[in-house]
Amino acid sequence: MSVPDTAVGQPKKAAMAAWIGSALEYYDFFIYGSAAALIFPEVFFDESDPATATLLSLATFGVAYAARPVGALFLGHYGDRLGRKKIMVFTLILMGVSTFLIGCLPTRDQVGTLAPVLLVLCRVLQGISAAGEQASANSMTLEHAPPNRRGFFTSFTLSGTQGGQLLATLVFIPVAALPEEQLLSWGWRVPFWMSIAVAVVGYVIRRKLDETPAFEQQAAAEGVVKLPLAVLMRDHWADVLRVVAGALVASVSTIFTVWALSYATSDAVGMDRSAMLWVGALANLVALGAIPLWATLSDRIGRRPVYLIGAAGSAVTMFLYLWAISTGSYPLTLVLGIVAFGVVYSAANGVWPSFYGEMFSTRVRLSGMAIGTQIGFAVAGFAVTFAAQIAGPDGDDWSAVALFTAALCVPPIVAALSARETAKVPTEQLGERASGKSADRETVAA
Repeated sequence: MSVPDTAVGQPKKAAMAAWIGSALEYYDFFIYGSAAALIFPEVFFDESDPATATLLSLATFGVAYAARPVGALFLGHYGDRLGRKKIMVFTLILMGVSTFLIGCLPTRDQVGTLAPVLLVLCRVLQGISAAGEQASANSMTLEHAPPNRRGFFTSFTLSGTQGGQLLATLVFIPVAALPEEQLLSWGWRVPFWMSIAVAVVGYVIRRKLDETPAFEQQAAAEGVVKLPLAVLMRDHWADVLRVVAGALVASVSTIFTVWALSYATSDAVGMDRSAMLWVGALANLVALGAIPLWATLSDRIGRRPVYLIGAAGSAVTMFLYLWAISTGSYPLTLVLGIVAFGVVYSAANGVWPSFYGEMFSTRVRLSGMAIGTQIGFAVAGFAVTFAAQIAGPDGDDWSAVALFTAALCVPPIVAALSARETAKVPTEQLGERASGKSADRETVAA
């Protein structure tokens, strides 16, 4: 089966819709990370035990990652049956509404233990939304992209994610600078309330996007898969495991974004909140430029070598970044933060959308990416909680956290070394080695 020319007729439009939608959606997701590190321990948990309050607050950040695999099973199934566009619109609306509701929640002082319960519920809804967002956006851009530039165009989804994180950080900088009383009463709520605008803008953008010709041709010629998960586990189980292992590299992002911020602003180091938020903002700004460059390089030399640079390099640079924080030096922390997160990590971050997506055929691509990545991301999300425990009672054992993060980079390296190179494989032939047409027809609905 060949993909018609129209399959690559709108790559720029698809990439831009994925970029903007991901930026808007992950703005919502990442403002929670900043609040979990800086605000929620005092608003939703027991202030009399700051260490435990911080640990519980960081655990709520991980709750969304635990919900992601469940969301991936549900949204992946319907994404491969109903199309990429419907899932992209649904996830954006769900994220916007759940984030707005967080900004409306009562505090612990107002309703007691009900406050953190409601917080966790909203966080679960965020996780379900995020489970389908990247997989649907990646599938959309990959299936629209020219075969020789799939790496470049699919990287726009992750550029959008970095853009959302940058926007979230910039919004939190003036909020964090508010007087303590205003910050803890109403100031922290403002970024969450802004998510209604996020949902409206994202809906307008995404509802105008066409479904991918690859999906439409597949559905018209052979029908859609009745049980994508069954086909996935039968024909692509090894690739699903590779994606699960590869997705653990996201631990670098969660440690950098949440735990390192909490550590730097703790009594152990005492760095300024706004200054550390600027480190994250500038690192993300550099990542916006680095991601498409790494992805373009992967179109030329292959996915595996670029991905390995990012995974192995991040294991090393995390030591340097956390060490810099321990010194309390702002210039050193800024430079090494940009190198570690803005440049090195971007190699893996920019190439995984194409690397993972190319492992699967059109009929199960969204399911394969969603389930594989979200299981791995679930571990990455709770890496923050584990890091808080590993750091010891005083929360200052940064070397143990760096070693823990480096260990989580080993499975992604092994996964990449065992994967086949797909950069030069025609789009219509992706996933063919793992599944044959005759087998797939046993589970398709005409």
